[in-house]
Amino acid sequence: MKITPNPNTVKHVPAAHGGIFSIKNPDEKIIDFSSNVNPLGCHPGVKKYLKKQLNQIHVYPDSESTRLRSNLKWFTGLNTSQILIGNGATELIYNFCSAFVNKKTKVLIPCPTFSEYEKAVEFSGGKVISFKTLNLNVDFSKFLTKIPTKGVVFICNPNNPTGEILSKKNMEKIVKTAEKKSSLVFVDETFIELVPDSNPSLVKTLKSYENLFILRSFTKSFGLAGLRIGYGLGSKKIIEVLQRVKIPWNVNYIAQMAASAALCYSDFLEKSQQNIKKEYSFLINALSKIDWLSYYPSSTNFILIKTKINSKKLQKKLLKKNILVRDCSTFCGLDENYIRIAVKNRIQNKLLLEALGEIKWPNH
Repeated sequence: MKITPNPNTVKHVPAAHGGIFSIKNPDEKIIDFSSNVNPLGCHPGVKKYLKKQLNQIHVYPDSESTRLRSNLKWFTGLNTSQILIGNGATELIYNFCSAFVNKKTKVLIPCPTFSEYEKAVEFSGGKVISFKTLNLNVDFSKFLTKIPTKGVVFICNPNNPTGEILSKKNMEKIVKTAEKKSSLVFVDETFIELVPDSNPSLVKTLKSYENLFILRSFTKSFGLAGLRIGYGLGSKKIIEVLQRVKIPWNVNYIAQMAASAALCYSDFLEKSQQNIKKEYSFLINALSKIDWLSYYPSSTNFILIKTKINSKKLQKKLLKKNILVRDCSTFCGLDENYIRIAVKNRIQNKLLLEALGEIKWPNH
């Protein structure tokens, strides 16, 4: 029997990501600097609450995530008809492309950025227009001219892996320019709640734009990566389409309850932001004294580093010291001279810096 899968499936190669399970035989002693989650983890109150929910795991979850969407209505100020829940942010990226991208669709994506945008677009048959830049603020005017007609624009703000952030004014310019060209704009704000000094979120402008979709996640800000839960915000027209695309029971009961509980502790975000600001300053002060690397200024909880040492070799050397960093050679527009580190707590950050300090150049 000949098995003939969808041609897009045959060409699809899964993206590489960080995380403790990105390496073989992970040891519990390893400190994971490759994943950009809240360094404070999830609020203790969430864990305490979840213990009381375990007697409900035999029940099918609410396919519409009604309670969580109601809580997000309070958190975002939007109507529930503008809120969509996903099994992690990545599910929503693929569902969006499944709904709005086809072989005729041109999709503008700055790079380097989160690789799943490109993967999801190609999986849906769309044509990717890569805009290579390590400083979109500098190349912003040129980027606007590349926005396609009747297409899609993906933008991550702040951007992963560079940590660069665009102002609210510039973000609105992208949306307005795309609107004039009948194009949709997908804005990934999964890191925006971990930005200490500014918040150029477009959530409050959603009512003004029918072509805007915003991605958020409980993974990064609220430390719920292991439960896989994210959400999307958009015009009623966009959300109606995406509600039809999503599979039934896509988010499990425990994840829904954890996200609802996390929102009750939303003041935890301010404490997280201040911790990131303090630890980021501590890290860059020390990194600036290491002669074989340089860093890119970041607005959030991770730092892109350019290194004179091959990124794969450096990752292996640090693993021997129980430190895992993100090899960035798999990002579009980057090569084997880049790694990314997360901002963690003081003890862990010190261990990272000690490990980096023991590596010498050129006698590495």
